[in-house]
Amino acid sequence: MSDKKMNDLTENELAVADNLFHAYEDHKALKQSDYAGFFHDEDSAYRVQFQLTQQKQEPVGGYKVSLTSEETQKMFASTSPLYGTQVASHFLQSPAHFTADQLMDPLAEVELMFTAKEDLSSQDTLADLMQKTKVAPAVEVPDSRFSDWFPSLDKYLVVADAAVGGYVVYGQEVETSQVFSQPEDLTKVTCQLFHDEKHLKDGTATEVLGNPLNSLQWLVKKLEDQGLKLQARQRVSSGTFLLPENLTTGTWRADFNCGLGSVTLEVE
Repeated sequence: MSDKKMNDLTENELAVADNLFHAYEDHKALKQSDYAGFFHDEDSAYRVQFQLTQQKQEPVGGYKVSLTSEETQKMFASTSPLYGTQVASHFLQSPAHFTADQLMDPLAEVELMFTAKEDLSSQDTLADLMQKTKVAPAVEVPDSRFSDWFPSLDKYLVVADAAVGGYVVYGQEVETSQVFSQPEDLTKVTCQLFHDEKHLKDGTATEVLGNPLNSLQWLVKKLEDQGLKLQARQRVSSGTFLLPENLTTGTWRADFNCGLGSVTLEVE
């Protein structure tokens, strides 16, 4: 699907994008039932997402990849990942602070975030991607414009809603190839998630398509299939290590091994 086709929306698709944009602006959730059966294919949902992104009138800061584990794919009746476009202002450096009026129905996930040092290509191997990126620990905050969305939201509505993109809070960025010697090393990354100093759960990088670099590679190829490109300085939240937690008020912290450090966010 080319960039031209991304802009070739039906009147109904334009209306859905407009409704999502107003929900994004006003924080008034849409009802899933009002959109039941609207989408019948992925291309239509991505066209709506593309239009929604344009309406935000803000530079694209990068992307988030969702449904990167067998478990989450089963939840949303999918056989592949999907992605959401993230505007630049929704990538925040740790420590981050959120108030209730910034969020609707948020979750917390732990991920690796990659930043492209140059444009990436579908021809890039995993080793190439290591050389062409920086890596950072991250906590993604998925959030939806639909009420009561997790885990029941139709996968096409997930796509249309920018893959329920909220915010990505990231820690110290370092050269991927300086932290890891070879692509297989990324499978050793683990993380512990805490809320108000209570240890909630552990996560492993192997939950992300076996290796978070596989997720990045999938995204690069998917974008090229749509006539798009993952560009230099864009960031990618590559997929969660664990099933998400409801993001409640208090202090959240994710501690990563492999010298990657921690990510902290405060929710009022």
